[in-house]
Amino acid sequence: MKDFIAGLPKCELHLHIEGTLEPELKFELARRNGLRLPYAGVEQMRAAYTFDSLPSFLRIYYEGMRVLRTEPDFYDLAMAYLRKAAEQNVRYAEIFFDPQAHTSRGVPFDLVIRGLRRALMEAEARLGVRAQLIMCFLRDFQAEYAMATLLESLPYREWIAGVGLDSDERGNPPVKFAAVFERARQEGYLLTMHCDVDQDDAVEHIRQAVEDIGVNRIDHGVNILEDQRLVEVVLERGMGLTCCPISNGYVTDSMKAEGIRKLMDLGVRVTINSDDPAYFGAYVGENLEALQGALQLTGDELARLERDAFEIAWLPRHVKDAYLAEVDAYLARER
Repeated sequence: MKDFIAGLPKCELHLHIEGTLEPELKFELARRNGLRLPYAGVEQMRAAYTFDSLPSFLRIYYEGMRVLRTEPDFYDLAMAYLRKAAEQNVRYAEIFFDPQAHTSRGVPFDLVIRGLRRALMEAEARLGVRAQLIMCFLRDFQAEYAMATLLESLPYREWIAGVGLDSDERGNPPVKFAAVFERARQEGYLLTMHCDVDQDDAVEHIRQAVEDIGVNRIDHGVNILEDQRLVEVVLERGMGLTCCPISNGYVTDSMKAEGIRKLMDLGVRVTINSDDPAYFGAYVGENLEALQGALQLTGDELARLERDAFEIAWLPRHVKDAYLAEVDAYLARER
């Protein structure tokens, strides 16, 4: 199954580009920008990646971003992920980026997005990996700051597929950003929101995202199983969930593999993703391997996960169909 997973054409829909900042690149960028890191070396830095909750992860996550200062930094960050994605046969990715994590420390929005965009264009031409950007708002900042960031993004509208919401969920429900997401919808952005696993008011936050905001899909969201009515709404709308098994295991009590299995059995479009692979030590291939090992998934079931990912991707129908044909052809060859 490991060989099968390696060759399977993949679609990744839940990937934070800042969460792909591997320690080696972090040290390189620190040297480039004249910064000192509080670690003796790569192994000591990796050893510090110990967290047991979303807030404890976020503290380390944001600390690491300070090495990102220039357009080439963001280009190098994105290219490093896209090379890894190509190695794992990721055919298409939708990549979250957090502009407020950079503009709040004085790094211009324009510089961030131009570095990322250049990497995406180069990766498609040279590596055969197609990707789009999703701009996330940090939910622990004010809604007014999110709206200002949305307005700042409009000159780059054609470079951004949609908007999302991430960071610390405590006391920051989806409805806090209702006006921001409504304006984003008016501007033509597609909508998604993090509903992180086992957070306070998790089910209510999913309800707000689905019913009050009207998102196109949900990031994480396994707690939807606690409300059958919401499951039925998601099924009726054909919405998908972007799940991250290994990430779940770091910030909750388990990978939530059984919950993912139940969602699959109910017919919900579940996708498997890596979230922040530099911090969790696993890219999308390793996430699929871990889930397959936990649930003993068959080749058909693994292919279904990728089919569902391409189905809910923010792509034109004819492009989806081309990727789906790749999955089907691969499955037929491997049978």
